[in-house]
Amino acid sequence: MAYKLRSMLRVRLLAVLVLAAAAAACAPTLGPPPPGYPAPVEPGRGEPAFRAHDFAWSQQPGANTIAGRLIYQRGTTRYTCAGAIVILTPETTWSRRRMEVLYLSSERAALPADEVRARTAEAPPGDSSPFIKRATCDSTDRFSFTRLPDGAWYAITIGRPVKGTGPSLALMRRVVTRGGRTVTVGL
Repeated sequence: MAYKLRSMLRVRLLAVLVLAAAAAACAPTLGPPPPGYPAPVEPGRGEPAFRAHDFAWSQQPGANTIAGRLIYQRGTTRYTCAGAIVILTPETTWSRRRMEVLYLSSERAALPADEVRARTAEAPPGDSSPFIKRATCDSTDRFSFTRLPDGAWYAITIGRPVKGTGPSLALMRRVVTRGGRTVTVGL
């Protein structure tokens, strides 16, 4: 009787192991991060290098749209971007670090434009301009980007006080596009 019990336990254990191995074989591998979700820079490796191929994902046509509007207000001072250029920079390890240096954040910022410009020399060098998308902010402070692939981006513009008093601000916000949707963004 004890022999039959051990034999049955071995069969059950073997069946569980076979099922676990089969399930593991079907599990997807994670692979590299998707576009717009760069791997962090390894400590001690210094600043990330600019590599044009890291931006390649952003040049593919997609079904996503970013519909934005400048809504920023500081105290009673309202800001406008009417007539200003809005740029959309693809997120890579290099551009993420650049945002951290220039805007002191990789998520969102509203800083005096002169302060941001003054930090340019401290930011990782490189020229991402061939990969940047541009739009013009209309008279109602709205802008849009269409046919974007899935990924993360940085929307950036200059806001000026509506009544002309105070410094111009550099406004930046990280935006993620995914699944052929329209993302509404407020800067």
